[in-house]
Amino acid sequence: MMRYRKIKRLVAAGILTMGTILAPLRPVEAVDAWGAAAQALGIFAAYKSSLAGMLALGNNVGAQMQCRIQDIEQNGQDPNDHDVQVVNQVMQQLVTQGDYVLKANSLPFMWTVNDSKDFNAACYPTNYISINRALVRGLNLEPDELAAVFAHEMTHGLEQHSAKNYAKAVAQSIGMSMVNMDTGSMDWGRLNGLVNYSIAKNVTLPTEYDADEGGFYLMTSAGFNPGGGAAAMARMGYYLTYETQNFLEYQDPDPKKQERESYSDHPETKLREDRLAQMMTDYSAGHVTVQNRKDIYIDGKKLLSVEWTGEGYDNTAENAYYVAGAIAKAFHDYDSIAGWNFRADGEGSLTCLDNSRVNAKLREFLTLRSAGERLQRLVRAAYAGEAASGARQQLRVAEKKRDQQRYNLREAILNADARTVKKMRENADAYSDFGLGDKAQFQMKRVFASRQVDNLAESQAISARAKAVSGDFAGAVQEANAAVATDGKNIYTYLNRADIYHMQGNLAKALADLQQAKAIDKDNVISYLLSGRIYDEMGNKEEAEKDFAEFYRLRPRAYREIPEEYLETIAPKEYKEIQKEKAEARAKFAKEWKKEQKRKNKQ
Repeated sequence: MMRYRKIKRLVAAGILTMGTILAPLRPVEAVDAWGAAAQALGIFAAYKSSLAGMLALGNNVGAQMQCRIQDIEQNGQDPNDHDVQVVNQVMQQLVTQGDYVLKANSLPFMWTVNDSKDFNAACYPTNYISINRALVRGLNLEPDELAAVFAHEMTHGLEQHSAKNYAKAVAQSIGMSMVNMDTGSMDWGRLNGLVNYSIAKNVTLPTEYDADEGGFYLMTSAGFNPGGGAAAMARMGYYLTYETQNFLEYQDPDPKKQERESYSDHPETKLREDRLAQMMTDYSAGHVTVQNRKDIYIDGKKLLSVEWTGEGYDNTAENAYYVAGAIAKAFHDYDSIAGWNFRADGEGSLTCLDNSRVNAKLREFLTLRSAGERLQRLVRAAYAGEAASGARQQLRVAEKKRDQQRYNLREAILNADARTVKKMRENADAYSDFGLGDKAQFQMKRVFASRQVDNLAESQAISARAKAVSGDFAGAVQEANAAVATDGKNIYTYLNRADIYHMQGNLAKALADLQQAKAIDKDNVISYLLSGRIYDEMGNKEEAEKDFAEFYRLRPRAYREIPEEYLETIAPKEYKEIQKEKAEARAKFAKEWKKEQKRKNKQ
């Protein structure tokens, strides 16, 4: 996330180093060697156990959906449709056009714009991204700045920072507590403060830098302005100093009063701005730089200075990074000046590149400063000097290295074991249960791409159901038929096709498939539950009751799945229990309502 995080969300964002700051402790020789070894093994076991649990949570669709529910319950949803539209457009561009690799045990990204007044965004372990309205507004809905923030959060998810850091923080906390018990070097209150400081600085902080770097390359690969990251930091610094209404977010304008050595698990805003500006320069093969947050230079020669164009605040620095970012993107994308397409602007000067948003500020200030010809000269000279400097070769070598890393990750995913692929398929089916056919289809594409598809028929059936949830019934039936043809003895091929026919409204065919499923496995409860529901829809109460009764016989603990009109006959005891619960709930509500009315009357 950008600056402040809520620990209960478990959205830590860095690789934790296991070193600790323990100056007050007595000499380590005081600790028994065998005891120390046992403690080390215990700490490692705690880390492995915590990591496994967090990774499993992060690969659970139900947990991802629960993250969204809790976020909305706690913060509400942003009521402004334009905010949501802009965020969705930026996220869709990042997700669909960005060059990244989603790990085999990770879920596709999901996001919500909530109504929080805190300037923040956070990525949960489940790859659910919570985006606060205050951040969207604070960045003035600027797509390139939002892209930098969201790509930063996506990198946390891609690298599974939250799971890794939580596990390592647990291990570090346990380890420091054990050492303190052995040495008795400080009281537990001081130890707790030391643990929190160490986790912030040694655990979370390092990969905030990693997320900034990964986010930079993700957002640039998706086509956003390379200056967006530095611009976002410049804007964030202004917001936290002059606009925030939250005193916990406030940043003193005097750098000397910003308490650099604090408990913060995020880098200084200005330091992040400088680092992202340097990444932009590197992206340009080292050609373009911003000085004094307003002057644009190419290979040490000044091109132009930008100025304040904002209506409510000084946005000079943002303008500088947008202008430099457009130049950086062009240097990166084109190996010669030909790609810049220099041409007359119709006003006696030159312009270049296309008229997309990424180039808008550059073209604006080229016109304002009549700097087109100067830019052309500087660009021509820059390319001419690359052979001697080797700048472009260095750029491509660095890119090739990142490409190779992504290739290796993709190969690892393609070679994932059958158990991992099965979990992907189960997640796809879970997305269909939640009505998210697009996410289900995304998961199934990953399954079919794998070299270890463990059950083709079930994969085809689940993929077919995902298509039906998305509204593609023709494609769904076709693939469901292929699943049955692949393995006519697999009960789940019939169950999924029955569900598709049910969604389509073809109840006769749905019941026929459920009858086939019962013939294959008479103890599978799903076939009885689905057929009972279909018979109930058709008004055939007798057949519905038979199926619900068989469902209850096979799985009595799931009695709440049975409609009450049937449950009263099939399981009278459980029916009475439900009625009792309802009566108690009504009584509790009535009592609370009366209490609230009395309180209002007193006012």
